[in-house]
Amino acid sequence: MVGHMRVGILALQGAFREHAQTLGRLGVETRLVRRPAELEEIEALVIPGGESTTIGRLLFEFSLVDKLLAKAKEGLPVFGTCAGMVLMAREIEGIEQRTLGLMDITVRRNAFGRQVESFEADLQIPVLGDKPFRGVFIRAPFVTRVGAGVEVLAEFEGKPVLVRQGKLLACAFHPELTNDLRLHRYFLEEVAKA
Repeated sequence: MVGHMRVGILALQGAFREHAQTLGRLGVETRLVRRPAELEEIEALVIPGGESTTIGRLLFEFSLVDKLLAKAKEGLPVFGTCAGMVLMAREIEGIEQRTLGLMDITVRRNAFGRQVESFEADLQIPVLGDKPFRGVFIRAPFVTRVGAGVEVLAEFEGKPVLVRQGKLLACAFHPELTNDLRLHRYFLEEVAKA
């Protein structure tokens, strides 16, 4: 069952409160993660949307990177949304920015335009069923290269916007800003338990 898992939410910057509310609606115990020791207390991690350069800088300043990478190597399930996807990518197209490099993907930051060009769109995500999922895209990235072992679960206009690699899940949009719990449930029930 979903409710028996303790999920950490990286709480350095961005939409961590919204993820906590969404997971709470699924009956999941959450912990806000700001220090390396807090990574020992969780069974899965969400990296929220926000400003990827800021979150990335704070990950290093708060000495979270080594512990997070070690936990991921041990099999910690990680779900990154928007900026979280950027931070999980092996590389970012066209710019030098340190990432966690957890997933064998290349992403393009702000790929759909600036803040004023943010939008919503119905996405077909077969693993969630037939009903479309409303994607909220805010200065969103998309995937420009998918490595071996990475599964594309959804596209928008031919661009991958939801990808999975083992116990890692990343999306370009903000599922925590909708009332649809299916993607968080999929992460907990399918990805994390894989």
